Amino acid sequence: MGQVIAVTSGKGGTGKTTVCAAVAACMAAEGLRVLCIDADMGLRNLDISLGMGELAPISFADVLSGRYSLSEATPHPDIPGLYLLTAPVAERPETIRFQDFGALLETVREYFDFCLIDSPAGIGDGFHFATLYADRIVMVATPDPAALRDAAGTADQLHLMGKQDIRLVVNRITASGFRALDWTVDDIMDETGLPLLGIIPEDRRVVLAAAANLSLIQYTDRGAVLGCLHIARRLQGKKMPLLKL
Repeated sequence: MGQVIAVTSGKGGTGKTTVCAAVAACMAAEGLRVLCIDADMGLRNLDISLGMGELAPISFADVLSGRYSLSEATPHPDIPGLYLLTAPVAERPETIRFQDFGALLETVREYFDFCLIDSPAGIGDGFHFATLYADRIVMVATPDPAALRDAAGTADQLHLMGKQDIRLVVNRITASGFRALDWTVDDIMDETGLPLLGIIPEDRRVVLAAAANLSLIQYTDRGAVLGCLHIARRLQGKKMPLLKL
């Protein structure tokens, strides 16, 4: 039985979508069957981060309506085992029955090893839609006070929803920034109240990969993608050292 993981954040600009795409691609590159679902209706960008921006992927609403089957999820052109259901253009979270999405995820668990859902930032209807039926939550934050406070507040909402398996990813870290803030990773965990899943360094190749219509793992084997690879392996239960900055 596969696992459904919602990747979310307390505020925009944390790199949540990039993390979701890169972790999924790393999993698929290691032989797993992985489905990505873009649940950020209205601001969908997961296809770009996956290197699928020039394709016309079907949406999860197309599957819910019966126009397409789950087996027709759009495959990545270059990474075997990686598939995408994009967000619908003309739908909003309130127009889709949450129960129908939950039923779809039950079927997804039967056919995929992992499903990563790109959730909207914040705690609106889209956030509840994307996280309600997830088995695990990955909270992405940057190491600044506002992002960490919002991550903690979002985690509180998730706990109220009954979610217990919530892990923190600290993205866009620089060694100089840590020194300037006089913070440690332990300080960040204390600030959010969440256990750490991994850290990812600031890396300009993230933008360059998207501009080249490539997944990060296709563009480089250094920097941020190594952090995402470590996270992908930890989500599979493997022990990995914390990435050194």
